[in-house]
Amino acid sequence: MMEEVAALHSLRGQLAVVTGAAQGLGLAIARQLAESGAQVVMADVQQEKVSSAADELCRQGLSVEPAPLDIADSAQVDAFFDQVVGEHGRLDILVNNAGVAQTVTPIVELSDAEWNRVLGVTLTGTFHCCRAAARIMERQEAGCIVNVASINGQNPAASVVAYNVAKAGVITLTRTLALELAAYGVRVNAVSPGPVYTDFNKTVMAQRCRIQGISEEQMIERIRASIPLGRWGEPHDIARAVAFLCSPAAGWITGEVLRVSGGLEGVSAAPPKRSRT
Repeated sequence: MMEEVAALHSLRGQLAVVTGAAQGLGLAIARQLAESGAQVVMADVQQEKVSSAADELCRQGLSVEPAPLDIADSAQVDAFFDQVVGEHGRLDILVNNAGVAQTVTPIVELSDAEWNRVLGVTLTGTFHCCRAAARIMERQEAGCIVNVASINGQNPAASVVAYNVAKAGVITLTRTLALELAAYGVRVNAVSPGPVYTDFNKTVMAQRCRIQGISEEQMIERIRASIPLGRWGEPHDIARAVAFLCSPAAGWITGEVLRVSGGLEGVSAAPPKRSRT
């Protein structure tokens, strides 16, 4: 019985690509998939950082390799996935984790450049990778895609509209692709993380602290107190959910958005009036 349960969660023999794998959630996801038996290609635009992270996981006996990838570059994405299949013969799992944070800014002050930067990576970049992987998985008639969305995509927060829209788009992309790939036996799901104290989140929090005139410790406690389970998330909380969706245990799950947030649905507080000059 124990062997059957272990087999349901095993990814042994699977070839996985994780984007944004140099740090934070992406690194935790790459580790978790490798610990579950997968061979993992760790893709990231930060070449030195992802190489260092992959070296460390290799020293721990895990089967990973680094790869440079700018997901905002459509041609580069297509070439990358062609190379992965050329070298490994197949693609079983894609986890789209790469994305960028938005500078905390009210909509009326948001520049075209910032809007385009956030959407170009977080949504369009995810589309590039989904499209390239879907072409491969259709031919194989097998595969699994998990997109990392956010609770912001379901319950938007103030002053980060580009990020909210990008993650809402990732959710719609997920559900649409799940329908289109179902006939090929390919599953597509998303995970919506809540607050996890990564470098990504620290950057946004520091901006909100300055705007609201409170300390980082006060902000951390304010968010912790709003989470029903009473604690911030850890990268492994998200990584375990992703690994489950990639595993045979989730074999009849597609088109779903799994919220992993300690029960928090979103932060939708309205900000006060801004002072004007």
